[in-house]
Amino acid sequence: MPHRLVIIDGLDECINSDQQSRVEKQYAEDQERVQVRVLELIRTLHSHNLPLCFLILSRPEPWIKRHIESRSFQFITDTLDLYQVGDHLEDVEKFVKDELARIAESLDPQPENNEEWPGEDIVNDFLRRAGGHMLYAATVIRHIDDPYDDPLRRLQDILNYRINFNRTSDLAHSTPFSSLHELYRQIIRSCPQANQSTMVAVLEELDVVRDYFAQDTTSNALNIVDRLTGRAPGRGIKALRPLHALIRLSSNDGNSIDKTTFYYHSSFAEFLKQQPQLLPDVTLNVQKGVRRLLVGCLKSLSAITMNGQVGEEHVNFSMAYWPTLWSAWELIEDPDPSSLLRALLAVDFTPSFVQSTKNPRTSVGMMRILHNLYQPTQNFVVFCKSYPGCAPLAEDAVTHLRASAEGAFVYLMDPDNLTGHLGVFDWLAVCLESYVTSTGDCPSAFNSVVRASRGLLEKQEALFEKLEQLVQGRLPATAKMFKLARQGAEECNIHTVTSPSV
Repeated sequence: MPHRLVIIDGLDECINSDQQSRVEKQYAEDQERVQVRVLELIRTLHSHNLPLCFLILSRPEPWIKRHIESRSFQFITDTLDLYQVGDHLEDVEKFVKDELARIAESLDPQPENNEEWPGEDIVNDFLRRAGGHMLYAATVIRHIDDPYDDPLRRLQDILNYRINFNRTSDLAHSTPFSSLHELYRQIIRSCPQANQSTMVAVLEELDVVRDYFAQDTTSNALNIVDRLTGRAPGRGIKALRPLHALIRLSSNDGNSIDKTTFYYHSSFAEFLKQQPQLLPDVTLNVQKGVRRLLVGCLKSLSAITMNGQVGEEHVNFSMAYWPTLWSAWELIEDPDPSSLLRALLAVDFTPSFVQSTKNPRTSVGMMRILHNLYQPTQNFVVFCKSYPGCAPLAEDAVTHLRASAEGAFVYLMDPDNLTGHLGVFDWLAVCLESYVTSTGDCPSAFNSVVRASRGLLEKQEALFEKLEQLVQGRLPATAKMFKLARQGAEECNIHTVTSPSV
């Protein structure tokens, strides 16, 4: 049997997808553990003599390098340092010369200089800074290729900045990405100072929402973020325009297949996470972005009605993502956590829950809330959180969400209201399953939904049976609910038939 090649590209970028691992203190430790686990899985597969070959592409992070050079890997791997291969230097040189020539064609003549731009000295200096990094070269080209500024001045500013790396080997082996990170700082430093506070705020918010907008464009994401934070339409994308070399601001910028982070390369996200002190007076604080978006989402949810149509994208985002934002909110970073609890208590979530069941994307947010809703220590509000000084408010918030969820499902079980969900019955059934299962620790809530489903059976048996068929037999709690609803309806009928005539 021929061997199959398995390619693992970017092992050094593999992280745990669990949101808890994104907590800053745990991030580096989790990153190392996950990447070593991948290597151990590969070694285990190899030990079973499967017809598989593995090609692993990675930056030489210390733990990866140490594991690859260990005795267990030593005799089953061949390593190649791509920076020892000369072809990539020629590729970078050709790219730089071609791109600078393209930019030069669009420039007005420079009569004070007899030498045609860029000239050999500038090209050589650029190549020396790039140190064989195509990513570095491409980032500089995007930065200087700005129709609203002077490419000559922009490139000269980059080349004039003194860096602490002179040896090619220092630039080539980019485990710390020092030269690239310094380039990112230079680009941020070049942004107008009056624009920096808004730019930082938008970067904080983009980092928070990038998972949600994995298949969307940066401009669409920023339109929603602007709406939630109260900025003028288009203000977010305008604030990021000086970072066009780092962030995809247009959907037609080429090679934008992977939009999972909005960034041209994941190293910029890594830079923002590892070095939030972007400049001496500019600091990135993602928790501020979490809070701003969470406040905006709660305000948006207040506008939802039972029977209305939810067409605005920022409202759909709020229904789907506010539970994720709540989980990401770190109380220790918040000087006034009670204000967010009060904001939650000010929202009537019943209309939001009703509308969430109509859309597969928004129903995911609702399911997150319903899971363990009646568990005292595992429910959505208190899980992995403590509320010193405002514990009673947190308890009120849990009670409020429970009442809203109960009200939503009682409302939906009314046949007059349920008919509006006929096209999305599957999602309603899934949400109902989750809610009924969560009521196991609260008999009164379970009995409430049993009474509502019995009412549906008595008024519209066909709708009851359709809902029953979708969920029957999958989970014990829902099977019990339908069984009790039928028993209650039968007992009511018997009582009605045997009642003496007046």
